[in-house]
Amino acid sequence: MARILLGVSGGIAAYKALDLIRLATAAGHSVRVIQTDNSQRFVGAASFAAITGAVCSHHWSACPN
Repeated sequence: MARILLGVSGGIAAYKALDLIRLATAAGHSVRVIQTDNSQRFVGAASFAAITGAVCSHHWSACPN
């Protein structure tokens, strides 16, 4: 299946990212998340970690390959 990197920025749509990730992982895709600082005001990193198993910081270089 596909490996997906989802960028989440600050905005109310950040909540929809949780549903998108849930559907993608249910379909067998591997999903990683990179968040802006402002997006963490809407959805915390722990929420994404619970769904994906891993969360990237807001630094691109911190993402695993």
